[in-house]
Amino acid sequence: MLLEINSTNPQQRLIDRAVRSLKSGSVICYPTDTGYGIGCDLFNQKAIKQLMQLKKRPKQKPFSFMCSDLSHISRYAHVSNTAYRLLKKNLPGPYTFVLPGTKLVPKVMATKQKTVGIRVVDHPISRLLIETLENPIVNTSVELDDDESPLADPYEIDQYIGNRIDLVIDGGTIYPDPSSVIDLTSDYPEILREGKGDVSPFR
Repeated sequence: MLLEINSTNPQQRLIDRAVRSLKSGSVICYPTDTGYGIGCDLFNQKAIKQLMQLKKRPKQKPFSFMCSDLSHISRYAHVSNTAYRLLKKNLPGPYTFVLPGTKLVPKVMATKQKTVGIRVVDHPISRLLIETLENPIVNTSVELDDDESPLADPYEIDQYIGNRIDLVIDGGTIYPDPSSVIDLTSDYPEILREGKGDVSPFR
């Protein structure tokens, strides 16, 4: 199902519909600042398993997830003083931060080293989805195979994957540009991937 939502001023009643879908265990597609993503409620194990099967993702390679803001992050990750300063200056934005996970994070979402990948996206629809759900949303790219060309148009996404997920939110065309990935698990930041977003603050 395709659900059109205003990308600059999302209608709460439509966000509520999408959140009801997430609460019922759905996998949905939504817009972010780095392209369209697919995901589910962090605390719905059945939906996470469905997402893993969809993406052919091994258990030892967990997905990242999106939080609504810095205080939300602190519930799911241990944030050092150095990491806090960097997060405060650079969020929301097109970054995925690797941090030590807390016990609140489901085991399936953490690496063997108990680290997690967390985003706070700069997109009104995604932010309002997370705030309304009150849980983080698991986040991965729409493409099911690595060699597929990225999809930018929600109608194309709906034709491509609509029969395998429950909802596609149409927030307009967004050309994919992957986030920069920054490891903040030690005293010094480590840039794991340069993508969208200035990485100079982390050098």
